[in-house]
Formats: sequence, structure tokens, C-alpha cells
Amino acid sequence: MKITDLPKYHDFFHPVLEAIEKAGGSSSLNEINDAVIEQMNLPAEALDIIYESGNGVVVTDRISWARSYLKGADLLESGGRGIWLLTEEGRKALQWDENKLKSHIASVTKPVKKSSLQSTLEQDEFLQNPDKEHIDWRDELLQVLRAMDPYAFERLAQRLLRASGFVKVEVTAKSGDGGIDGTGILQLSLMSFHVLFQCKRYQGSVGSGAIRDFRGAMMGRTDKGLIITTGTFSPDARREATRDGAPPIDLIDGDALCDKLKDLSLGVETKLVEKVEINPDWFNQL
Repeated sequence: MKITDLPKYHDFFHPVLEAIEKAGGSSSLNEINDAVIEQMNLPAEALDIIYESGNGVVVTDRISWARSYLKGADLLESGGRGIWLLTEEGRKALQWDENKLKSHIASVTKPVKKSSLQSTLEQDEFLQNPDKEHIDWRDELLQVLRAMDPYAFERLAQRLLRASGFVKVEVTAKSGDGGIDGTGILQLSLMSFHVLFQCKRYQGSVGSGAIRDFRGAMMGRTDKGLIITTGTFSPDARREATRDGAPPIDLIDGDALCDKLKDLSLGVETKLVEKVEINPDWFNQL
């Protein structure tokens, strides 16, 4: 399967709206991605196709841009904390065919940003070149993370967990430990949980097999697991991670990892840009 075989950005407009509508009008990023991938019946190999530059999975990037343009057309709105909401206009747009939806978005949206820290993408360029790759700060950060030495990446995970409230965080020996890269203890008020974690510097998608293998390595040692990847998790992997009757495994994908590093100021700095405004009325009062 090649990148040219994948749906274009605008092909995801309707599926994104439908996914959120079926979820009750609000949905998280991962829930939207999983629902759209299933709805469009995209094969597992589609999630392994990345940009030639290595800046991430093409499918999830295009879904992200679809959400941004739907928001620019007031068909979606952000609910904060990674939650997207369907607007009343968005509910009406569910009745439109694909051509009408695409034309509407082209006529009403202003240039939108995937990130407030990056330049805008002109809508004409978007509509004429749906295969174009777009890079934001997360893509740049993921490039840095994927280029790290494997053991340095494990130490980064160690720093991340410590900064997130874990104690006694240790990285296992370099020879590996049955798929376990490290251990830590998460303290919550009067309770504490022993957690095993695994780091995967992936560019593509982590499948359900990797979740089962990690759970097998956990057996008899702890009931809490965490997998951190620079890639994504397939819908099957997310279902396997929370399967009934099995120890749950928490998942942190590439985008979530970037956001956590930014929130904790670990290798990521947020700079405020000074904006100077002139007040002519002040001068007129002199």
C-alpha cells in the first residue's frame, strides 16, 4: 500500500462529523481517529504509512487537518482537553453530500492552523494539493525523539514519569527484561501502584500483538502497565489495552507524549510573542 492509495484530507470530512455524532456529539481525539479508521475500513497497513521525512503517520495527520478545517467552518468546536464538539451547523452538514461539504468549507473557512505556533496553510493550496505534508511543532519534536539513542529515550521516559508524580522510577538493564524497559511507583493519596513501562520509538502504528506481548511480560509482576510510543496505536491495540478480564495497560502515543513534554517543560519551551499596539486616543488627549 502506498501513500497515494490513502484517502485525501477532504475524504475525512464526513467521517469525522459522523464519528462525533455517533459518540453523542462530543469525542476525544483518539476516539475520533479510531472511529474514522473503522468506519472507512482502513486496513492495518494503512496506519504504517508515514511521510518520507519521517514526520508521522499520514492517516492520522490527514484526520487532524480535517478536524481543523471543520472547526474553521464552524462545524466543530474545541471543548478543551482534546475534546471536540459537534455544532448545530455540523449536525446540518451531516445531511450534505461530500461535494457540497467540501465547497462549503472552501467558501467559508479562513486559513487554519494545525498549531498556533506555526504558519497557516492557505485553503486553496490545501484543496488543490491534498497530498502535501504539513509540519507543526509536534512533528519536529517527534523527529528529535525518534533520532534519540534507544537508552536515552528510556531515560527521557524516566524523567517524564518522575515529573508526573512517579517515585522509584528505574530503567532496566540494557539487555532488556522481557519487554519491560522500566519500573516505577505511582502514589495517589493513601494508595500506590507498581507500574511497569515500555518505550517504543515507532514511526508507524503499534498493533494489538505488542500489547499482548507486553501484558505477558507483566504477568505475575504487577497489574499496571504503561506503553509510551512516538508513533500511534491502532484501534485494535487500544481495545486490547482495555480488554475485560485482562490487566489494563495505559497508552501514550506520539501526540500525547509531545503535549506532556510541553506541559512539563521537558525539552520544550513556550515563548510568548510581544504584541505592541498604539493608542492614538491617548496622544489626542494631551
